[in-house]
Amino acid sequence: MQISLLGSAAIALCLSSTAFAGTDSFNLDDVARLDILPGWRTASGSQMTALRIRLAPGWKTYWRAPGTAGIPPRFDWEGSQNIKGVEFHWPTPNVYYVNGLRTVGYKDELILPMEFTPDRAEQPITLRANIELGVCQDVCLPVTVRVAADLTATTDPDPRISAAIAAAPITARAAGMRKVTCNVEPISDGLRLTATIDMPTLGQDEVAIFELSDQTIWIAEADAQRTGPTLTATTDMVPPSNAPFALNRSDVRITVLGGGQGVDIMGCTTG
Repeated sequence: MQISLLGSAAIALCLSSTAFAGTDSFNLDDVARLDILPGWRTASGSQMTALRIRLAPGWKTYWRAPGTAGIPPRFDWEGSQNIKGVEFHWPTPNVYYVNGLRTVGYKDELILPMEFTPDRAEQPITLRANIELGVCQDVCLPVTVRVAADLTATTDPDPRISAAIAAAPITARAAGMRKVTCNVEPISDGLRLTATIDMPTLGQDEVAIFELSDQTIWIAEADAQRTGPTLTATTDMVPPSNAPFALNRSDVRITVLGGGQGVDIMGCTTG
């Protein structure tokens, strides 16, 4: 696989894949090309960089909450140097339906901004990471990517990364949300959560996606219905114990998608 060197970043990618649905062989270059956009040091001292995935026509990759049939991305930064933390700035994804199943992700190209906080300001950051992601068309392929990159402290912003940051879902306040409440009831193997969101519509085909910080809890595809200014969404949450559990409503994250737009809602109150 040929990797372009962008700016001052030295990039190495080692790839392995396992194909599903009877696929005997797989060349990642045929469906996806990955590289690192090295980015710049922000005024606050963080390093803004991005993972770029360019996809062949008809192929897609997945958002952080990929839906019923998607493959969630996983990032392991062990072996990196001068990294204290990382924050992802996910662009607003698209919703796809295949064989009655809903998935959430991107076609053509994904530029995923990654903002690293260094341990030592003004010193280079060394990335050593394993990234697991899925690429899908008629078959879904889990791919493991080994990334190595040296990021220096340039201050020139990359307009491609800036555009991806600007494409993130807007805040609940910016969307004009007035109130969001969550009613919770126990079910035999977990909880049923119903969120009532008082917010202007995003247009037709609105969907609501629920997330928790504990990713071991399975979350069902939500059923969302709008009545006037109110969007009501219901989902089931099942922990590994297969039993009701205590839910911290401030930990509930809801993303509403519709009309090519997204709204990021952090936490809800008792109904």
